Amino acid sequence: MNLRKLEENIIKCLMGVSVAIVVGALFLVFLMVIIKGAGSLNVDMITKVPEGGYYLGKGGGILNAIVGSMYLAGGALLIATLASIPISWYLNQKPGESGFAGYIRMSLDVACGIPSLVFGVFVFLLMVFLQQRTALIWGIITVAIVIIPILVRAMDEVMQTVTPQLKEASYGLGATDFETLRHVITRQAMPGIIAAIILAFGRGIGDAAAVLFTAGYTDNIPDSLWDPVATLPLAIFFQISSPYPEVQQRAYASGIILLIIVLVLMMLSRVISKRLMKYVIR
Repeated sequence: MNLRKLEENIIKCLMGVSVAIVVGALFLVFLMVIIKGAGSLNVDMITKVPEGGYYLGKGGGILNAIVGSMYLAGGALLIATLASIPISWYLNQKPGESGFAGYIRMSLDVACGIPSLVFGVFVFLLMVFLQQRTALIWGIITVAIVIIPILVRAMDEVMQTVTPQLKEASYGLGATDFETLRHVITRQAMPGIIAAIILAFGRGIGDAAAVLFTAGYTDNIPDSLWDPVATLPLAIFFQISSPYPEVQQRAYASGIILLIIVLVLMMLSRVISKRLMKYVIR
């Protein structure tokens, strides 16, 4: 009995140490970014586009990167959501991990682990083949390809948590497979689906490697899908690469803006999920 108690205490200590390391690392990252960037954070950064010589320490802001990131992530999320919901419905028509659905799930799991840079290179090669230049539309397609596997697997797992009794009740009332998937399973899984969509938006807005070769970069806000677009992660990269200390501090200020956007999205996800939970039958 004493040995079992000792083992339990050791496991609890290891869990506590793991939590402290993860939380402490996140706290240090946030603290470093805030300390180094707070002094350069001002209204101009979020209300103005870069002026001439911005990356040499002159005036302006990163409004182009903020708006560009929203365009990019929003467009990619729209495409990814429209593609992911039918795939999730198909997978939930095929219970278990055997057969073709099992191979799809395994392929999606593998795709989730592929670095986003690989997807960016793939789309870039496609652009070269089609003789296209960098543009917002290609960045949207790239980010959509990156987040589709994540979104599908998240929706699939959430839909599988719906109790079988609800499905049986739906079939008992004469509903078809599609009607059950659309009106019963999807409705019951909606809190988790919304959370997955918003978190995927956060992933899309924070990805730099995927759009490095496809979206390009510009100091202007794009007027069409065929214009190049700036993103916050790339703006941070270009600023931190500058030899001017003032511009490097702006990079940390841009990091604060990006952190705020992601944190707001996470909180919004939790609020919406809690509101939708009242419609879920447990």
